[in-house]
Amino acid sequence: MISRVFFVFSLILPSSYAAMQDFCVADYAAPQSPAGYACKDPAKVTVDDFVFSGLRVAGNISRINKIGLSAAFAVNFPGLNGLGVALVRADFAVGGVVPIHSHRDATELVILVEGTVVAGFIASNNKAYVKTLHKGDTMVFPQGLFHFLVSVGRSPALAYASFSSANPGVQTLETALFQNDLPTEIIAKSTLLDKVQIQKLKRLLGGS
Repeated sequence: MISRVFFVFSLILPSSYAAMQDFCVADYAAPQSPAGYACKDPAKVTVDDFVFSGLRVAGNISRINKIGLSAAFAVNFPGLNGLGVALVRADFAVGGVVPIHSHRDATELVILVEGTVVAGFIASNNKAYVKTLHKGDTMVFPQGLFHFLVSVGRSPALAYASFSSANPGVQTLETALFQNDLPTEIIAKSTLLDKVQIQKLKRLLGGS
């Protein structure tokens, strides 16, 4: 009976459970709810649940944006579940770009470890806040706002980004527009972009 009660509450309220208890390590074998992953039985939790080694090395550099991203989210780092934090490593080749995107569920805090980047975000009143960042600089992107980073130095850049959610979610503007089956005519009318350019971007990003 006790184990059934534990399962029900861990499934419904993982974040609350983590607040009331020490932690709520994700149980990937259990059903996932809108609130997150269910909590693993504490008796089965090990130290390895709280250690993630995926950020040791650079991510694979994208041919298109010249950037490699490695993420530590609750989906691949069980110890983060319910704690409201996550981390990403971003490796920029020269000229690399993190395209305009947003995180519906999290504020993002970036620290530049190497290189020089131009970073910024666009507020809901369409005002842009843009700054050139150098090694050691930090910038915050408020939750839900479009933001970006562009490497402008002569050498590769490295940045880490922390989030105020274990699963911040992401929507990238270029893939939202061009990596889908929305008719080119509709995109052209709603964005004022040229149809030829839209079709080129769809081919590049896998849209139809």
